[in-house]
Amino acid sequence: MSVNAELRAFYASRQEQIPAGIRAVMQRAAEDLAASGQADRALATGAKAPSFVLPSATGRTIGLDELLAQGPVVLTFYRGAWCPYCNIALRSLQQHHDDITARGARLVALSPQIPDESLTFAEKNELAFDVLSDVGCDTAKQYGLAFDLPEDLAAVYEGFGIDLHRSNAGHPRTLPVPATYVIDRAGTIRWAFVDTDYTARAEPADVLAALDALA
Repeated sequence: MSVNAELRAFYASRQEQIPAGIRAVMQRAAEDLAASGQADRALATGAKAPSFVLPSATGRTIGLDELLAQGPVVLTFYRGAWCPYCNIALRSLQQHHDDITARGARLVALSPQIPDESLTFAEKNELAFDVLSDVGCDTAKQYGLAFDLPEDLAAVYEGFGIDLHRSNAGHPRTLPVPATYVIDRAGTIRWAFVDTDYTARAEPADVLAALDALA
């Protein structure tokens, strides 16, 4: 099953559990974000990938330049461990991690969460790749991915028990649009997936094809 087929199946099952009024808030926010042009403002194929240096879940500091010195980079932005769609997408990438590294590439994931939150998530899902903390979405902003949740949707998430103020170190409404980039060793984005619909994600098969194209 493709990751997007799995995501669609999860979405369908989840909708049955969410009250109609809350579904309406979530749907309106999704439509507004799609109409905002946010995806068009995100960096695309051919752009220079902005450099970054960020803390990892394990306490190390990792920079894009350091990674590119070793080979291409697959860079994926996700919303946080609280997002079940992100969990599905990252688990799918983990299943293809060996295929990515076999192509000489390094997989790295970024979220606005503090390192402790990322560590718990990485350990729970047995992730073999680095998970970095982009607190405040400063790196996501450079990639054109950061946006602020509308107040009513933020209230919905709070009602779900999602404490973004704590996990995102005082930045409870700023999140990245989920995105995945393949960056070549020269620092150029050679493939990009950006979608304001958080229930849609890059297919690992497409990431592998993009890495193959670098050769």
